[in-house]
Order: sequence, then C-alpha cells, then structure tokens
Amino acid sequence: AFKDFIFSIAYPPNPGQNLDRTFPNPATGPSPERGRQAFLNTPLDGPFTCATCHALPTGTNGQLTDAAALQESQDMTLVAQAVTLRSRVPFIHFFDGFRTSHEIAKIHPLDDATLWAMIDEKLIEEHRARSLSPDHPVVRGTAQNPDAFFQAREAVNRFYDATPAIVAEEMARFGELTGRHYQPMEYVGHPQAERVVVLMASGAETARETARWLCDKGDEVGVLTVRLYRPFPSEGFIAALPSTVKTIGVLDRTKEPGAPGEPLYLDVITALHEARMAGKELSPRVVGGRYGLSSKEFTPAMVVSILEELGKDKPKNHFTVGINDDVTHTSLEYDDSLDI
Repeated sequence: AFKDFIFSIAYPPNPGQNLDRTFPNPATGPSPERGRQAFLNTPLDGPFTCATCHALPTGTNGQLTDAAALQESQDMTLVAQAVTLRSRVPFIHFFDGFRTSHEIAKIHPLDDATLWAMIDEKLIEEHRARSLSPDHPVVRGTAQNPDAFFQAREAVNRFYDATPAIVAEEMARFGELTGRHYQPMEYVGHPQAERVVVLMASGAETARETARWLCDKGDEVGVLTVRLYRPFPSEGFIAALPSTVKTIGVLDRTKEPGAPGEPLYLDVITALHEARMAGKELSPRVVGGRYGLSSKEFTPAMVVSILEELGKDKPKNHFTVGINDDVTHTSLEYDDSLDI
C-alpha cells in the first residue's frame, strides 16, 4: 500500500528533459546533451574540465533520518515524507540495507488510513504547484556568480532551522496513529547514567538491549540513539542526555583518516561546546570509536567492552572494536563468549 501511495505522487514532465529523463540532443540549435558532455568532458585548462571543480547538481542537498530496525525502515520513510512536504526541505532516509534485507522479523505494515492521515493532500498540491512546468514558467537554476548565489543562499536558513521541530511533531503524530513512538534523539538506560554511548542506525538496537541488560544488573549506563542526523538537533541532543553523564562514547560506522574525528563524534563535540558557550554546565569527557566496519558483526560483548572503557580514568580515544588493530593498537578487547 505504501509503495502504491508513493507511486501515485506524479510530477509534470520536465520541459528540459525527455520522458525517460535523458537530455534532448537535436541535430541543430541548442542541445542540453551536448552541453552536459562539454561540462563533463571538454578540457578547459590542460586536463581540467568544468566537472573537475564543479560537481553536477544532484538535487538532494538533503536532510538525513535513519532507521535502526526493519520496522523502523518503513515507519521512518513515512515520517520523512511527511516532514519534507511540511518543511520544503529534501530528506534522505537511510538504513542498513544488508541488515534489513537479511533480518527475519515480523513487521506491522502501514495501512492506507495511516498513510493518508500522515500526508496532507494540500501540501502535495502545493509541492506540485512549485514544480517546473510550461503552464506556469519561472526562472530557476540560472548561472550565478558566487557573490550573488551565497548571498541568496542564506535565505534558506529559516527552513532548516524549523526542521527539527517539524520532525518531532511528525514523529509524535505517527506515534498517536500507530502506537510506535520515535524521537529525533532517543535515550534508553539509567536516568542517572554516568556513561553513555551515542550512535545511530542498526547498531543502536544491540546497544540499547545491552544497556537494559546492564541496568538490570545494577550498572548506571545508557544509550542515546540519533534518529535525526541532519539537521543535527543540538538542543534536543543536550536535553536527551542525563544531567549526570560523565563520559560519552560516540560510535561512528565510518573511518576518516586525517580528520580529528569521525562525523558524529565531531557533531557531539560541537553540540556540547555550543551548549557550554550558551551557559549550560556540561563538561563530560567525550571519546570516539569505530564499529561495524567491513560489515563485521556488532555484538553485546563489544558494547560491554565500550562501556567498560568509558569507566576508566583515561579511556582510549579514537578506538576501534571488531577489528584487530595490531599496528597502531586502537582496538578494544572484548569477551566473545558473552551472551545476554
């Protein structure tokens, strides 16, 4: 039903493209296809082409939401669709494709009533009305020098600033309709936790279940799941953290050699710094780590190892778990026999 609904959102033909999305290439006169080829392949300065410095516009410039489980991959798609219609900001919803395609689990399919309750037909009509069409021609995407382009670019700030609140509202509305509640920043664990792991996507399920298991055993730990990655809701992140937190471990599923840290780690550092600049009394230690690289399994034993590392006087920063680094010795050891 959801696929049928998405396919029902039809757009007018693009007057600058053929129906199959290729570019017209007439024998005489202006040719979009020849212009595209010139942009990509025609040398202008030695081996350099236009595309060497200027990437083709992808049309995304999108905000990012993620899913941690099979059910969420469906639910968050609908939330992202509802948000993008309200905010007029493009969204990219991502999830672990391998995990989702190989997971054996029961889901609750979204019915048509829920779909139409979440999607405002008036917003769809307004979205279509803003499309390029010969019936209401407008000038967009013309060549601009940087001084003019970036002057106008600041005008989009208000759309992005309003987006986190819209995401929270749409998640709340989705929860009322389905009973499955989500938040842009979602904390699970002890209310007075001193050690907190921050991560997103499919690894969050493993981390949350492990945190619950440890809390049942008396440990004061927690996990904060990032569901809205862009725009990063810094205020929501600070509000979701327990006020008692002393050490934060930020997990990224990527590696950026040469950078001071991976993306989510840098976002957390920035959010905490800006909160302190605004007068909030926050001074937890923050360490970063990498997990799940090369599709290695992420297990409860690894989560326990990370939380134990956070409890040390000098926890290892920029660590990796799941990979045996016998060169630079960044790995954390873990008990592979642990079963929760």
